[in-house]
Amino acid sequence: MDLILRETAPDDQESLLAVHKLAFGSDEEAQLAGDLLADPSAEPRCSLMALNADRPVGHILFSKAGLEPDLPLQAAILAPLAVLPGYQRQGIGGKLIQRGLQSLREGGFHLVFVLGSPFYYPRHGFLPAIPAGFNPPYSLPPENQNDWMYQSFGPASWGSYQGKIRPAAALDKPVYWWG
Repeated sequence: MDLILRETAPDDQESLLAVHKLAFGSDEEAQLAGDLLADPSAEPRCSLMALNADRPVGHILFSKAGLEPDLPLQAAILAPLAVLPGYQRQGIGGKLIQRGLQSLREGGFHLVFVLGSPFYYPRHGFLPAIPAGFNPPYSLPPENQNDWMYQSFGPASWGSYQGKIRPAAALDKPVYWWG
């Protein structure tokens, strides 16, 4: 596979939304991606596309998040991540995650959060966030609390910070948090 990862451009929006629709079989994640890309409160953000032979096969989006109480740390939320069904289980999602994390680290971010599979994201360095004192924007059912994870790019002392995460406006809806 001739895989290329690159930052998205404004003219990529239609194809990246199609990737989300096909990957999830619905419009919900595509709508979220489009809303976050249009949301000024999500900036700065990291939006990456995976291409195979110039065909978009994956997309990942990291958007800016805040912390309550206000902490001197830069945070982001990974959402959404999509890979076309015919390209899943080939490491493309992992490559998008790692490239995005590298970009955020280089951009001065300190923390990244994700609400996702506790069987997938820990492979990429994510740890349970609630036991570390980082609460999601909305309460999660007990069976989903380990789905809220984080990764830190800094000293272990950052673990002494605790608080609630504030997502960008487009992601600040209970429907995205099992609320």
